[in-house]
Amino acid sequence: MSILLRGPEARRAVRRWRSGFLVALALAAISPAAQAAEADSAAVPDTIKQRLTACTACHGEQGRATNDGYYPRIAGKPAGYLYNQLHNFREGRRQYPMMTYLVDHLSDAYLQEIAAYFADQHPPYPPPQPHDPSEATRARGDLLVNKGDAGKQIPACIACHGSAMTGVQPATPGLLGLPRDYLVSQIGAWKNGARHALAPDCMAQVAQRLSAEDIGAVASWLAAQPVPAGATAVAPGSVKLPLACGSVPALN
Repeated sequence: MSILLRGPEARRAVRRWRSGFLVALALAAISPAAQAAEADSAAVPDTIKQRLTACTACHGEQGRATNDGYYPRIAGKPAGYLYNQLHNFREGRRQYPMMTYLVDHLSDAYLQEIAAYFADQHPPYPPPQPHDPSEATRARGDLLVNKGDAGKQIPACIACHGSAMTGVQPATPGLLGLPRDYLVSQIGAWKNGARHALAPDCMAQVAQRLSAEDIGAVASWLAAQPVPAGATAVAPGSVKLPLACGSVPALN
């Protein structure tokens, strides 16, 4: 049996029906894909790991990278070093458009948070990069890394990066487990003035004294070395720097 509404009750019923119809129409206008996207976006956790997905797209899960490409491993590097590099990209001391775009508007505090996150990641290292330089190249690389070249005023790499080349806290990186091409490009960038650090720029001074052959020898030797198990940067003050470095804070 139907009930016929009249007067105010009828008008209220019409308004309720019209309101419900408009809501249903609005919901129908949202496609299933849009509804699914909204549900997915609501499920994305607001964590530092999630926010740094843009970094791992190039540097690999946890910043582990690989040793057969160009992008460097950033996992486990000293937080001070990672912060310095992010800051250098933002301030134009390092040149790579993609990195500059990512950090251009980030605060110092957030750069420190990013650096701390990746410094705390310690995934396993890949095996050494296969490479077959000449015996002379291997010998030259070994010499420069472990003893330097006094005649050219080139200090040994271990004098700054630690005897195991795994870095020194808080701001000196390890150089093992990095691709040869990346090492060549970065030392070359210091040599030709495309890369800078805070003055006094000790790495730029060293790079100026290296020949192209020296750079290739050092990079080849480093890329061919296995990374020691449990490799970590050694404690501050473990090495006495042969040069003043603006990016390494002085110990009181």
